[in-house]
Parts: sequence; structure tokens; C-alpha cells
Amino acid sequence: MPSSIRRTKIIFTLGPATESEAMLEKMLRAGADIVRLNMAHAKHEWTRNIIRRVRAVSQRVGRDVAIMMDIKGPEIRTGDVAAPIELQPGEIFDFTVRPGTAGENVEEIRSVGVNYQDLVNDISVGDIVLVDSGLLRFEVIEKRERHIRCKVLTPGQLTSRRHLNLPGVKVNLPSFTDKDRADARVGLEEGIDFIALSFVREGADIEKLREFLRAHDSRVQIIAKIEDQSAIENLDDIVRACDALMVARGDLGIECPYEELPIIQRRAVNTCHALGRPVIIATHMLESMISQPMPTRAEITDVSNAVYERADCVMLSGETTVGRYPTECMQILDKISRRIETDQLESHEPPRPMILTSDKMKVLRSAVVMANELPGSAILTFTRRGFIAQGLAALRPNQASILAFTPHDNTYRQLRLLRAVEPWLMPFNSDPDLTIESAIKMLKDAGRVEPGDKLVVATDLLAQDRLFDSVQLRTVT
Repeated sequence: MPSSIRRTKIIFTLGPATESEAMLEKMLRAGADIVRLNMAHAKHEWTRNIIRRVRAVSQRVGRDVAIMMDIKGPEIRTGDVAAPIELQPGEIFDFTVRPGTAGENVEEIRSVGVNYQDLVNDISVGDIVLVDSGLLRFEVIEKRERHIRCKVLTPGQLTSRRHLNLPGVKVNLPSFTDKDRADARVGLEEGIDFIALSFVREGADIEKLREFLRAHDSRVQIIAKIEDQSAIENLDDIVRACDALMVARGDLGIECPYEELPIIQRRAVNTCHALGRPVIIATHMLESMISQPMPTRAEITDVSNAVYERADCVMLSGETTVGRYPTECMQILDKISRRIETDQLESHEPPRPMILTSDKMKVLRSAVVMANELPGSAILTFTRRGFIAQGLAALRPNQASILAFTPHDNTYRQLRLLRAVEPWLMPFNSDPDLTIESAIKMLKDAGRVEPGDKLVVATDLLAQDRLFDSVQLRTVT
């Protein structure tokens, strides 16, 4: 094949550092596959404008990237404080769930309000409360009707509207909030490709969003973000219910013991491989590059491990929202990914086996086996909604690229999520053989294949007015 693609896809989060047309163009030219919009603080007018800007720049650059809307999901936050509160070790401190209740105690105990009314019902004495990404740590020592009383374990400064984490506590907040619904409607109107659902705790959480999408006749795919201990306990159920999984290591690293995080990541990736779901590794990939021009050695190894694990995507967050070196981050991810993928090819390390539950997947496996036996070959396939391409990607060909043709714009963009898949947009002919010939001509005209190249074709075959699954071997002429 005349050119090689990067098999691991790159997602970057859009923010002040990358939202201009000029920076968007640089990021797309540097190889971005998916643009993430973090809806935690985004306004609807900004969201509409930025989606249209991404589409316009994509068209100008000739690289039609996908757009992921990451909706906020449920959250527990402290209220406003008049001035920062300096907390001391061993101090007693209250979290109140009703306005105006701090003064009900005769003791001089400082307190802050919390926006979650059922906190007292969900939490137990002895539980740990983490505030501000775990920088402040408290132990619950008493519960009353309108507040929980805690002892400060890790001191520090408490400011307004800080996020609370409750490790191991199952909270009764909705997975898909009213804000999420309003944000999602804007995204659907503007033609997003993926919705990332935050703080997924079980498969039923995904079904609520799936019902919303069905009601809006949408084919947007759902990415489930696992961020707490409940998600780990229900991992298999979540992976089966979602279209793709994101290992969101930021909150996971707060909710779970830090020494468990690598084990959780490995288990999540392996579960996705076994069940045929794409998987994204996210958060702190190149965190030091928010302010520094080069990554740390540990970050290089972390990115490499994600590629060695054969994750579909790696994702940048703060590095590209507020960081000083967003394009350099893209280039470094690209360089590391390509080098590790080359090493994997040279070492002939086999991927983990996938559980094959259908005859269709067994046919696709035969295509992958054939491509693995033909060095330098590629897999050519045709898909309307992306299922065949996803199945081939899940089988993790050793070295072959997956050249996936589709007639639909939204499927074309969604294919950018899948490892080793190179999407192509082309109308299909009613005759499958003519469709194959048209695709090969397009590949030749683009310089993607040359005479003599081997193509393993996984497609439908028309015979006696019926379509059959088929695997063919073609030599480009």
C-alpha cells in the first residue's frame, strides 16, 4: 500500500485555545479525528456556532471529522461562600442540604450548602467525602435531618461551587438530567455524531438516553463514560448497552483507590475487546503539556500503554482547551501512536480474542484471518450504518487497514472512532460488484492503492436475487 494510516484515533477537546478557525484548521491538519465539546459550562449559542465552524473548517480542509457532545450528567456541588474557608486537620465541618440550616447548632461549627437534597439519605457514617477533585477529604461522623457532620482528614482551602465525590456511595441522581436534555436537543439539531453520557452507573442509564434519541429519530451513537465504583461493578452490562466506552480517568482516579486505576483501565479495555465495543482512554494523557512544550517520560509511557492495549482512541482534555501547546500535543500523540503500532506489527503480538456471537462475525473473522496472512494487504468493506466496519475493527487485524465505504455522511464521520478504520464516502450501486469496482477506482485515483495490491473484500454478494455474506480476495489491476 502506498501510504499507512495511524490506527489509533485522536480526540481533542475544543476550548479557548483551539476554537478559532485558524487553530481548528491546524488541529485537523495535524490529524484530529473527533472534536469533543464539553457541555459542563457551554452556552447553547456558543455550541451552535462552534459546531457550524467545525463543519465549515472540515469542508475547507477536506477532513470531515466527527463531533462528540459530552453532556454534564448528574453532579453534586457545594454552594457559594463569601470568602475562602481555611480548613484545619481534625476540624468539624458540616455539609447542609437545606438553605439557612447552618445556624441550627449551638456550637460554632462552620458549614457550606450542598445542591443535592438527598445527600443525608444516601450517605452513611464512616463514608468519605472528597471535595475539589479530592484535594479536600472528610469523614462522615454524624448524620442529622438537614446536614452531615464531618471531620477534616485532609486540610486545605474551600472555595465556592466545588465538586463533591462520594466514593462507594450510590446516589439517587438521574443519569440524564434536564440540562442534558436541553443540551442534547441543540446537538441533534446541529448534527452531532456522538453523545458522551457522564457518570454512567448501569446499563439502564444508557437506555434512558437511547429512548430520548429514538424519540428524536436520531442515529447519534452513545459513548458511556465510566467514572465511579458503581460503573466498575456493572461494567459488562454497561459495555453491552453502549455504542462505545470512555475510561474517564479523572473522576475514576478520585472515586477509586489510585493503585486500582491501571487494573480498572486494563479490565475495561479487555471487556470492550471481548464484546466488540470501541474504547477510549481519556484524561491526563499529556497533562504537563498544558504549560510545558514537551511531555514527561511517564506521560509518554502512559500513551504508549493505551496504544499497546489496542484502544480505539486516546483523548486530550485540558491540553487542548486551555493549554499553550495544543497542536504539539496532537503531533506527539500521532508520533507515539505510530511508533508503538509499528512495534506491535514487528513483534507479531496477537490481539485478545473476541467473543463471536453471530454467523456474521464469524464471516468477518475469516476476512481478518486472510488479511493477516497477506502482508501488505488491506480490508475493503461497505457499510450503511457502520456495523460491518465496527465488527472488523473489533477483530483487530494485525496490520491491515480497514477501508470502509459508506453512502451516508453521518456514518462516514462515526467511522472515525474505530481503530484502523479509514472511512470513504461514496454512493452505492444496486449491483454489489459495480460498487466494489467503483470503490477500487476511487482508491486508485486517490493513490491509496496501486496495481498488484491485495484487497480482502468483506461485503454482501448478490446471487439469484438474494444477498449473501461473502469474503473475496482481489488484486488491484
